[in-house]
Amino acid sequence: MRRSQMCTYAIACSLLLQAFAVPAAAQPASGSHTHDTTGTDGKGSIHSLYAGSGFGNNLLYLGTTMSQDHSFGYASASYGLFNKLYISAAGYSVSNFRPFTAFYSLGLSFNHAFNSWFDISTSLSGYNVAASLRDTLFSNFTYADATLGFDWRILYSKISVGGLFAGESQFYLQTRHSRYFETPSFARNKAFFSFDPYVNLLFGTMVSITTSGGGTETTVSPGYKPWKRKGQGGGNPQPVTTYSESFGPMEIDFGIPVAFSYDFFTLEIEPGYVIPLYSDEGTSGTSGFLLMASLFFRIF
Repeated sequence: MRRSQMCTYAIACSLLLQAFAVPAAAQPASGSHTHDTTGTDGKGSIHSLYAGSGFGNNLLYLGTTMSQDHSFGYASASYGLFNKLYISAAGYSVSNFRPFTAFYSLGLSFNHAFNSWFDISTSLSGYNVAASLRDTLFSNFTYADATLGFDWRILYSKISVGGLFAGESQFYLQTRHSRYFETPSFARNKAFFSFDPYVNLLFGTMVSITTSGGGTETTVSPGYKPWKRKGQGGGNPQPVTTYSESFGPMEIDFGIPVAFSYDFFTLEIEPGYVIPLYSDEGTSGTSGFLLMASLFFRIF
């Protein structure tokens, strides 16, 4: 599959799997990043349809785990118009949780490359979790973002500003730097391997929890997990807990997506590592090794 076609599908999927480093092709294609294995340039295609599925050991989203540190699987589909506007849907299953479809997501995205070094994209996605799991996993929420992409030749950089809307609104800033490589094509010019190592830095809302007579702990409280209470201990002598919020660095993550593309499908394996930049005692952890495998098909 031609990389520029695959990457536009991955852009659409990125708003469905954004937290977990979505497929390497998530960056918009520039002229230097195009590998044509189909014999067509894709520009004349008005309509496109993709399908994909995959699994991972933990689904992270905006600094915390959506799958409660359990493995997950997903299946997705995406319809594209002029390789710019995409409508996507995905269903997710989380191990040790029932029903089988723990939650699903719907998304709309648009991307446009102005030239070989500058592009923009924007997306809107909604997540709906099964009613029986809303107290266990998370509550329904909507996420919207806008992204600027810059190709420096040595690095491809993205700066994203996003907002999460649920019981309370929170805003995030991400900066991602990557470098895409690919091998010469083989198998009658239909196959190639690609690599897209990256580093990503996430900024968001931090919560400082202070108890009377005790210490202060800093953690994250995503809007889709409304766990915090503004105060507790209605009667003495119970300790009083107070909460304060600040905006700052939440985590840094690294990954090396490796993909094999042949004609109309792409298989990708992505190992990654997440390092939280805050104290994380007693809350859903985000640190450690992550692994995700995905398979994508272009139907037309």
